[in-house]
This record gives sequence, structure tokens and C-alpha cells, in this order.
Amino acid sequence: MIAFIVDITQRKQADQELLGQKTQLEKITGDIRKLNTELETKVEQRTLILREALQELERSQQELSEALSKEKELNEIKSRFVSMASHEFRTPLSTVLSSAALLSRYTKTEEQEKRDKHIKRIKDSVKHLNDLLEDFLSLGKLEEGRIKTELAGFPVKEFLEEIVDEIKSLAKEGQVIHFDYSGGNDFISDKRLLRNILINLLSNAVKFSPVDGVIRLQVRYSPGKEKELTLSVQDEGIGISQEDQQHLFSSFYRGTNALNIEGTGLGLHIVKRYVDLLQGSIRVDSILDKGTTVIVKVPEVSTPKLPINNTPDIKLG
Repeated sequence: MIAFIVDITQRKQADQELLGQKTQLEKITGDIRKLNTELETKVEQRTLILREALQELERSQQELSEALSKEKELNEIKSRFVSMASHEFRTPLSTVLSSAALLSRYTKTEEQEKRDKHIKRIKDSVKHLNDLLEDFLSLGKLEEGRIKTELAGFPVKEFLEEIVDEIKSLAKEGQVIHFDYSGGNDFISDKRLLRNILINLLSNAVKFSPVDGVIRLQVRYSPGKEKELTLSVQDEGIGISQEDQQHLFSSFYRGTNALNIEGTGLGLHIVKRYVDLLQGSIRVDSILDKGTTVIVKVPEVSTPKLPINNTPDIKLG
């Protein structure tokens, strides 16, 4: 019998040490993996915080930019208002003062014609001042949301004929107003707002057209399923340049070729706001020194629309 005895104590110890190192290495690897996971989570959190901070910064910059833009716009409006008011109020007031002073000099009976001339100048100046105040009051009411639609049915043709007769009394010497109407008659809308829109558009046509000029008012009433009133006011006046058309409905804005003509620069701005209240649309086609055509479309509505202050899209020709 032959027997071999091998002492494997050291090998077992080595195996145990190797197993312990392996377990320790696995633990270290797990700890590293855990640390990596925690690090990635923290990186994601910090990245998210940084992204939110950047977004907030961008929003702040945008709000600041909008605030600066609005402030700049407000300053421009104030500047235009001061310029307009200083001119538009000073001129009629000076006329009233000078004519009133001259009236006292004409005491003789044969000087009645001269007195009538100055009385007319005073009346025209007072009317102009009243028109200015009406524009300011209308703008103030619109900004405060105090103007609401009051819907009622009315005969359109008779309503338009009354307005045309009123404007004819304001027309310049030789100016002719052609009125053409077709379609149904009874229409439901806010008669007061429609009247203000037409009076403003026709007054502008008279104001910016030359003596002996022709002004055309064409109205089409479609009484079908979707009832709609289309009003077109066309003149042969000074027209509007392409550059000025971009600011056509801005408040207190005057065209470069209309600075010497009386006005507040509020007319079309107020008209646009009134058209919005009636849920309608307005389009302006104009060629410099050739004339302007304003087309307003107003649908028949059964429910009023709340006042709005935003500036809607403008379609320009």
C-alpha cells in the first residue's frame, strides 16, 4: 500500500483569501455603481435646475424686452399725442380768440357779412374742438371696456341715407357723394357703432379729398343664411404710402402726407376697435396720390361680443 499525503492548507487559505477579495471587489463595484447612479441623478437634477434657471432667465429677458418695447411704444404715443394736441388745440383756439377780438370791431350794419364770416370761423373751430374731445372720450371708454354692443333691428337703407345727408353738409365745395345700395333692408346690429364707423370713414374721405372730388359709398347687404353687411368707402384723395399703412390703425399716428391736415390720428384706430366689437373685419386699399378704399364687413349677430384691447390682424392693399 502506497499513500501520498499533500498539505492543502495554504491552497485553501489562498482560495479563501481570493474569495474574500472577490466579495470585497464586488462590494466595491456595487458601491461605485451606486455612487455613479447617485452622481448621474445629481447631475440630472442640477441640469434640470440649470435648465429651469436658464428658461426663467430667458422669460425674464423676454418680459424685460416686452416691457421696454411697451415703454418705448408708450413714449412714442405720448410724444405723438403731445405733438398732435399742441397743434390741434392751439389752432382752433387761436382762431376763436382772433375772430372774437375782430368781431368787436365790426359794429356797423353794413359790416354784417364780416361778422358772419368770423362767427362761422368760431363755430367751425368749436366744432373741431368738440370732435377732438369726442375722439379722446371714445378712446378712453374703449380702453376701459365701457363700450358694449346694443343689438337691435333697423332699416339699413334709411339709416345710410340719413348719414349720407349729414355728411353732405360737411363736404367741401364741389365734392360729390355717390351712394349705391343693394340687398335686403332689416338688419340686426349696433346702430350706434355702425353710425360712428360710417361717419368717421366718410369724414376722412371728405377731409382727405380735394375740392370737386368724388366720394363713393357702396353698401351690399346679403340677407342669406349668413347675413352680412359690406360697406365700401372710396375716395380720390391723397392716399396712404406703403410705409404709413403699417401703422394705419395705431393710436395718434398721422401719415407723413397728412401732417398739415387737422385730425387726432385716432379715427381709424377707433373704427377698428368698433369693427372688432361688431365681430367684423376691415381692409384698406390705398395708393399714394390716387385715393383710398376702405371695406368693412359686419355680420349680423344675435349675441354681443365683449370689448377687446388687443390689436388684430390688419389686411392692407
